[in-house]
Amino acid sequence: MRSKSMLARLLVFTLCGVFLFGGAAFGADKVIKIGTLFPLTGPSAVSGQNCLNSLLAAVEVINNAHPELDMPLAAKAGLLDGYKIELVKADHQGKPDVAKSEAERLYNQENVFAIIGSYNSSATKPASAVAERAKKLFLCGASSSAALTERGYKYFFRHAPTDAIESEEFTDYISWLNKEKNAGIKTLGLFYENSEFGKHAADEAKKAAKEVGLEITADVPFNVGATNLSSEVQTLKAANPDAVFGAALGGDYSLWVRTMKQVNWLPKIAINYCTGYQNPAVQKELGADGNYFMGGMSFSPELAEKFMPEALVVQEKFYRPLANQPFDSDSVQEAVMLMILGQAIEKAGALDTEKVREILASETFVSPLSLSGEVAFAPGGQNIKALSVITQIENQKYNTIYPEKFKDSEVIYPMKPWDNR
Repeated sequence: MRSKSMLARLLVFTLCGVFLFGGAAFGADKVIKIGTLFPLTGPSAVSGQNCLNSLLAAVEVINNAHPELDMPLAAKAGLLDGYKIELVKADHQGKPDVAKSEAERLYNQENVFAIIGSYNSSATKPASAVAERAKKLFLCGASSSAALTERGYKYFFRHAPTDAIESEEFTDYISWLNKEKNAGIKTLGLFYENSEFGKHAADEAKKAAKEVGLEITADVPFNVGATNLSSEVQTLKAANPDAVFGAALGGDYSLWVRTMKQVNWLPKIAINYCTGYQNPAVQKELGADGNYFMGGMSFSPELAEKFMPEALVVQEKFYRPLANQPFDSDSVQEAVMLMILGQAIEKAGALDTEKVREILASETFVSPLSLSGEVAFAPGGQNIKALSVITQIENQKYNTIYPEKFKDSEVIYPMKPWDNR
């Protein structure tokens, strides 16, 4: 009798275990966990939050049916006949060591299928190294250091144009200005954060400048999150280069611009890499002080209106309610990477990392949120379809000034002095 009672209790316990743990397992079977790794605090927090909001917008497109959108994955709800994307958020604070440890946590403890991040190249480098060792996928929207796709990695994929691509575009544009506008630009100053991103941007700028005969007369690094840039800007002013290439993110960019106003100095032209220049929130903060600066971009609402109409629909329906502003180049590229990952999972027909990796490495993907309309990755993970244009901001509007195919405005050159605005 006692043995029957014990057997009954064991049976009840076993059944409870099936319902409790089996139910959780079945639930998990319909979830694809994707880690997000961005600077949600620190100097680049605004940009990091924008990137996260962009991914949340992409999740809405993938997880729910939106037949009104003319883009892959939108017509039906979820992936693989009902799997839903679930984002697992992490904050690397702009610190490489934190990025490394958070990547380890996301893969090992949260069991994410892939990570998307990390905005700062200095954070992307160690985090993606964790992924490569673990043979896990790491997708990068915006980190622009050319070195990231020169490591021979198999599990790393990046959408954005590199600093090398943009440096050549910047110097091509200066050559065009000198030829067509008799601009007389002969000297170049470099202003860059002392990080993976900044140092590589400066290195690529030096190579591109040498190719077109630009003399570098100022090489000015600064510390990320600086509270005062007077000394650095005074160094630029003393050298007085005709042009400056800038590599400063978020608050560092706005502080640089305000400091140039304080010392009453501007070059003839200032062109910025994928930086705080692109962030509408930063430009709103700067107001008229941000006018006439230039930068490389892969997205602006003005560009999207002509070349990326579906991006504007996603922006207005899903992104703006979260971010209270339009996409910028950095944020929209993170959404692209989730959409591309979703397409690769669908083509693989299973949550198999190796199958998905092979498809990412070999296929060309339709991408209405990309300026080129397509994405394809070379060995090492660089998107060979990446495009960038040069814009100039005026009254918080990004006017496209180069190349001719995308041009919608004439350049204002030289920059209007502070005392003549």
